Amino acid sequence: LGDCTHSQSQMAIAVASLPEQPRFQEKLFPLRKEHYFGSHTRRAVLYAPPAHHETELCQRILTKHGYTVTVLENRRLVEDLRNHVSTISDKDILKAQDLSVIIKAYVLVTSLTPLRAFIHSTATVWHPPKKKHFTLKLQRFFEIFFRNSSPQQAFNNMKEAINKLLLITEVFSKSSKLIPFILYFRCSQCFQMLTFDIGFGMSIHPIVLKVHENFDFQIENESAIQDQISKELLFEDTFKFLLSDEFSTSSFIEALQKIYGSSVNKDRTYNREDEQCFSLEEMNSMIAFIKELKSLGQFELLFPSSTPKIQMLLRDLYRTVDPMRRLSSVLTLHWLLSNVLQQFQLMNKEAHTNLSDIKNVYKTLNKWTIIQIFTSPQLDLNPQFNPRIREYYAEVPFDMVTVKIGAEPSNCQCHVHLDDKKGPSIANYPLGLGLNKVIIVLTDDSQPSPEVVSSYKVTIYREDRPSLPLFDDYMMCGFVQDCGSKIRPEESCGLQPLSHEYLSAISQTVLKTCEAGDTKGQWIVPCLSCSDNRTCDWREITWQPHGCRYSVLAKPELQRCVEGRRILFIGDSTNRGMMYYLIERVNKTLQEWQKTHDVKCYHNINEGKTFISYSYYPQFWMTANQRPTFEKALEQLLQRSRPLENTDQTVLIVGGVQWLNSNHLQIIQKVLNRENLSNILVIVKSIGMGFHLPVDGIHSLSQAEVQNLWNENLIILDTAKNLGYEVVDTFVITMGRYKEFLRGKCGCHFHEVVKSNPSEERPHITMTLSRHYTLGKYFGNQSKPSQLQDYATNSQSPYHVRGPINQVYSEILLSRLCASKRQFVST
Repeated sequence: LGDCTHSQSQMAIAVASLPEQPRFQEKLFPLRKEHYFGSHTRRAVLYAPPAHHETELCQRILTKHGYTVTVLENRRLVEDLRNHVSTISDKDILKAQDLSVIIKAYVLVTSLTPLRAFIHSTATVWHPPKKKHFTLKLQRFFEIFFRNSSPQQAFNNMKEAINKLLLITEVFSKSSKLIPFILYFRCSQCFQMLTFDIGFGMSIHPIVLKVHENFDFQIENESAIQDQISKELLFEDTFKFLLSDEFSTSSFIEALQKIYGSSVNKDRTYNREDEQCFSLEEMNSMIAFIKELKSLGQFELLFPSSTPKIQMLLRDLYRTVDPMRRLSSVLTLHWLLSNVLQQFQLMNKEAHTNLSDIKNVYKTLNKWTIIQIFTSPQLDLNPQFNPRIREYYAEVPFDMVTVKIGAEPSNCQCHVHLDDKKGPSIANYPLGLGLNKVIIVLTDDSQPSPEVVSSYKVTIYREDRPSLPLFDDYMMCGFVQDCGSKIRPEESCGLQPLSHEYLSAISQTVLKTCEAGDTKGQWIVPCLSCSDNRTCDWREITWQPHGCRYSVLAKPELQRCVEGRRILFIGDSTNRGMMYYLIERVNKTLQEWQKTHDVKCYHNINEGKTFISYSYYPQFWMTANQRPTFEKALEQLLQRSRPLENTDQTVLIVGGVQWLNSNHLQIIQKVLNRENLSNILVIVKSIGMGFHLPVDGIHSLSQAEVQNLWNENLIILDTAKNLGYEVVDTFVITMGRYKEFLRGKCGCHFHEVVKSNPSEERPHITMTLSRHYTLGKYFGNQSKPSQLQDYATNSQSPYHVRGPINQVYSEILLSRLCASKRQFVST
């Protein structure tokens, strides 16, 4: 396919064929189509390798479509694509008997930059070694071959593997300066039919064995009529897809001029004063893509893809090969086509392409945009802001705990809101460790009832504390409170060197077990210098009680501890985090998770031998006169959890961030006495750090109010112990690490439940996440919980409770829960 050529007698317009980059152009089956204005003649110039066996078939199909075909032989087209597309078939790495089945998937690439690829519904299938092949619909193949596993997931895995390979080819061909331009022509809209040899073993994960640079359809002998028919149908479908409902770029621009009463500028862009403009390249890509979507036929869209893994890979690849963002325009094209796809799916899908559809897509993409995102402190957005790019990523240092975000809409008919259509237009956000997501929505306020018409997403990754790898020459430092928020002004803050006597005492092989959940202690961390917290290995921090230790129960011991027991939780999300931690520790897996704000019962704990229930309190979103009282909520939880024994086989765990006070403990005693449950085990989780940041819509505490929490906490602990209840002091554990909260507006969450394979949701992170928490690494083996490492990496668990601080006080909870159920054995 050639560039547009001009002469006095004719003008040829190239409308379809090969991919745009040299990597895909070296051995192709190209087609040049020419329209001659002033006549109805259509001529196709077919470039083919010498004696190519598909030439006659292509010529016959093009003639059927009304083209006069000229065949030109070109020896340059026999160059091998294998130098440019990854293949493992030539390394004799895999043997045929290692695979259960091999298929040939036919992928039509209509553009390489930006990538547009479509997979045909038919594949060639054969069982190795040397078994007769047959053609079959892809969907049917997966339904048959993976009927006992997951057919759709296997199909999706194959499409993902193909997309990855194509994206890698696009990125490196676009960025490489070493690839020579060997063709004597360029094409602006091109196609290439690639054949992927894909093998499946016993799993649903495919292996790409080879990529053929052309259409590879094996016919064992000339008498195989069915094979010949299948081959011709594939070619017919391909040309039907490429040649249907054609219209030229110039006709589209003319239509836009009529629709909008505007013109194409000298720089070949279309614009209006109140809208953003598209370049001619962007318009061409839009037009071609919509045309393809309207005439898929037997093809299915491969890319653009809305799959999170593929979107993440796209961003990662361009960041890797293009750190200076010179190719940001390519990412813009990718975003543009993704949004065209989204808008197109919302419209009707009639078979005929019409300009009104393209106009609607164009209008929607332009009108509902923002012209800037502003932040304080200023964030380095990646990619750089562009009204057409809807997703951004930024990384911020550990010490940045809040950011103010806002945006400016492109026109007066749309308004900006944060998070939802009733949210503020500008707000202060807390930044938890790890990923934080801010959604900017645009609403159409020209309607009586404003509706969300578009959205942008900003993902902000806040780094962990900067850590140095541990050296041999280190010292141990301890701290209780951070100097940035002194809870007890009369006591020291920040890192303090630990004496040899203290280190000797806590590193004894035999150390008594702590007898209460509020034993005073401190955080201990190895550093090169206690005067500089930047020299510490914060990944190896541990909570150390004074003069004792909290034993970490092995899984069998914990399972015996909770066997036959009914464990009831009542409290807010911090209490819920401890509950899910307990479930994961007992089951070694967390199969389900939800942000429960009501009563929830779990019967599948410890192989059905343990019952757990949870009631969310307080329901702060309700008005005070409608909100259930604590007494009512507790009564309801007890009722939903019956039958209950009046022994320590029944456990009530109560607590939260800052709502709990001594009055609630008196209510607990009253209700338990009334319900004849006065002998059950009650464990009180004390208050914790939180609500210390100035966040819009959330009541925040002043420094004096935060300091008052110390005294409030002491009252809660004393009252609980006087009533005979066990306690877990979370305030003393969290106050020194108040900056290490995770996602949530309260700044009070020290846990989060994440997917065990979170890569599907999060973008690329350049900083390494914290290692899983280990207790007492430097004080012998007596408190190093290897079993925690085992459960944390359980690949069978769909969810995992993450958070080292939550893990510390949750383990203290387990020690108090099982204190009366086991004998303490020194190690």
